[in-house]
Amino acid sequence: QVQLVESGGGLVQAGGSLRLSCAASGLTFSSYRMGWFRQAPGKEREFVASISSGYSYYTDYRDSLKGRFTISRDNAKNTVYLQMNSLKPEDTAVYFCAAAPPGRSTWSNWGQGTQVTVSS
Repeated sequence: QVQLVESGGGLVQAGGSLRLSCAASGLTFSSYRMGWFRQAPGKEREFVASISSGYSYYTDYRDSLKGRFTISRDNAKNTVYLQMNSLKPEDTAVYFCAAAPPGRSTWSNWGQGTQVTVSS
């Protein structure tokens, strides 16, 4: 059974940084494309970033977050990270980790989310 467990959320002042982690189990981690999404109160869940499977580490980002957020993965630790810098109050949301199996474009597995709150 695939499990994704996020950690690293919390309360931070505007301009600060946080690093989120997502520990995966029950899957061949290096074979899965991994991603981060977020959902703010009253809004739909939105794409944040993704990183390809394997070791090519091709990344993709929401346009508005490029330059502030960085996704990375450690296949030896079955973990994907999201480094968030220069945080803004509008980054406040629940952040979710997601996994897409080999050969599929859809996100089939989700974590429970971790709250990030940015105060002004």
